[in-house]
Amino acid sequence: MLSQAPESLEVLLTDSGHLNELLDNAEATLRQVAMQQRCAGILVTRHNPARYTLTLTESVPYGETHERTL
Repeated sequence: MLSQAPESLEVLLTDSGHLNELLDNAEATLRQVAMQQRCAGILVTRHNPARYTLTLTESVPYGETHERTL
């Protein structure tokens, strides 16, 4: 069985007390993938207070995490 590593994760918040924990866990997951590829950083996009996406992208330097709000 082949598994494919995620290149994007979505965080949907139902309890504001867990936001940092959920974002940290999603970032750690993508950081593991980035370490294998060594060519992409992580972009965290805040769509609204309850929805965030984290994406591996070559527009962010490897080893860095950038944030943006839509």
